[in-house]
Amino acid sequence: MSKELPQPPQSEEVDLGQLFKLIGNMFDKLFKFIGSIFKKIFLAFVWLWFFIKNHFIKLFIAGVLGIGLGFLLQKTSDPIYMSYITVKQNYNTGENLYNMISYYNDLVKNEEYGVLKDVLELEENVASSVLAFEIKSILSENERIKEYDRYLKTLDTTVAKTVTYEMFLKNDKDYKHEFQEIKIQSKTRKNFGVVFGNIVKNINSNPYFQREQIKDLNELDEREKSLKEALIKSDSLQSTYKRVLEKALKAKNGSEIGITFEGSNDTDKTKEFDLYQSDIVLRAELVEINRKKADKEHIIEILSSKQDSGSIDNKKKFLGFKIGQKLFYGLLLGLLTFIVLLGLELIKYLEKFKDKI
Repeated sequence: MSKELPQPPQSEEVDLGQLFKLIGNMFDKLFKFIGSIFKKIFLAFVWLWFFIKNHFIKLFIAGVLGIGLGFLLQKTSDPIYMSYITVKQNYNTGENLYNMISYYNDLVKNEEYGVLKDVLELEENVASSVLAFEIKSILSENERIKEYDRYLKTLDTTVAKTVTYEMFLKNDKDYKHEFQEIKIQSKTRKNFGVVFGNIVKNINSNPYFQREQIKDLNELDEREKSLKEALIKSDSLQSTYKRVLEKALKAKNGSEIGITFEGSNDTDKTKEFDLYQSDIVLRAELVEINRKKADKEHIIEILSSKQDSGSIDNKKKFLGFKIGQKLFYGLLLGLLTFIVLLGLELIKYLEKFKDKI
C-alpha cells in the first residue's frame, strides 16, 4: 500500500531580493530615459550652434539689410506721434471705459472715420488722423500687493487663509483699478487735447453714472446738513453748561472762577468738555465729507497729461518688447532668413529618405 508523501509547505512570503531588483531596474530605465532627453537637447543645441556658424554671414547680411531698410523707412515714411493722459476713476467706470476704447479702435481699424467723428465730436481731419487708441492700468506690483492685503482684510479669517496671491491676480481685472493710462497714436502732433477731452466727456455724460453721482452728492449733502445742525446744538449746550457751572461756582466761592475744559481729575471734567470732544469728531467727519464731495464732483477726471503736443513714437513691438524701428527690421529680416535657411535644411534632410519610400 503506497503512502502519500507529505508536501513541503509553500512559502507565501515575497522574495525581497527580486522586488528590490525590479525596483532597481525601473529606476535604471527612468534615469536612462531622462539622460537620453538631456542628451538629445544637448545634441540639438550643438547642431543649432553649427547651423548658425555655417550661415552666420547670411544672417549677418540679412540683419544689416534689415537695419538699412528700417533706417530708410524711418526717413521716408510719415512720423507717428503719441500722447497719453492719466485718469482717475471716481466711479466704477472701468468696464465701460475699456469697451469704449475698444470700440474706437475698431472704428479706426475699419477706417470708419465718419462714425468716429460723430461719437467723439471731432473735425473730420482730426478723426482721420488718429491711428490707434490704447488703455492700460498703471498699478505697480507693490500697489497690487497692497490691494491684495486690503482685500484679505475684507474676508473672514478662515476664507482669507485659502486665497493666495496668484488666485487674487487671476480674478483681478485691470479695468477695476482707480488709475488708468489712455494713449493715442496719430499722424499729427496737434489736437490730442480735443480727443482726450471728448473721451472723458463721453464718460462724464453717461446717464447711469450721472444718476449715481446725483444720489451720492445728495447723500453727502444730507450728512453735511445733519452734522452742521448737531454742531450748532452742541455749541448752544456748551454755552448753557458753562453759564450754569459759572453760576454754581460763583455762588459757592463768591467770585468768578475760570473754567478749564480738561479738568485736573474726573470730578473737575465738565459736560461741555465732552461736547467739545464730540465737536472734534463731528468736524473731522465734515472734513471727510467735503473731501468725498470733491472726489464725486467728476465721474472721471484727468490727473496728468502730455496732450498738448505729442512726441514721436517710432518704436515697434517685437516678441512682446518695444524696440526702435531700425533694430526691429534688422531682427525681423534676420529671423525670417533664419526660418528660410532652417526650412531648406529640413528639406535637404528629408530628401535622404526619398529612396526608402
